[in-house]
Amino acid sequence: MNDELGFVEHLAGNRYFDKSFELEAVKVLPGEYFVSTTEMLMVTVLGSCVSACIRDREKGIGGMNHFMLADSGDGGALSASARYGTYAMEVLINHLLKLGARRGQMEAKVFGGGRVMASLASSNVGERNSDFVMRYLQVEGIDVAASDLMGNFPRKIYFFPATGRVLVKKLVRMHNDTLIKREKEYAARLTEAPVAGDIELFG
Repeated sequence: MNDELGFVEHLAGNRYFDKSFELEAVKVLPGEYFVSTTEMLMVTVLGSCVSACIRDREKGIGGMNHFMLADSGDGGALSASARYGTYAMEVLINHLLKLGARRGQMEAKVFGGGRVMASLASSNVGERNSDFVMRYLQVEGIDVAASDLMGNFPRKIYFFPATGRVLVKKLVRMHNDTLIKREKEYAARLTEAPVAGDIELFG
């Protein structure tokens, strides 16, 4: 797999100016990620999906991903399902390293994995996503500075990579079905389109 293609292919492109925080911002959708070396805001909304917010705690280089394991029914770390999570984590970490972040200075904050989609409840996809991301970070030796996983509500995440600050808003009342529709479509894509090629793992 061409690393450059991987970086560009899934890079979030929904940029805007957030008037509340007076910062340049980017919205990270399912299957996307974003990285930055400057002061800005990364935003995502999570149901069953998980986001890892990872940064170099000294340099302030950070990024966010947004992913879901494919519904293979097999939660094993080396299952075909876990390849999606592995790819999402590797592409984020590798891009941060390319920008100058150092693995030994990385810390993570992880969120999501809620039980919010009835159609996916039987497969415990939120729980599997949560277990995967925590296990992955432990294996990689990346400290988890904070986590807010599982539960019954969607979450809106605001990540400020320059400082590491994260704001979490529990969405107790959903005003529309956009999140559910988006995650259902993303889950369907994972089922229909297996990861192409081999994934290079970087220890």
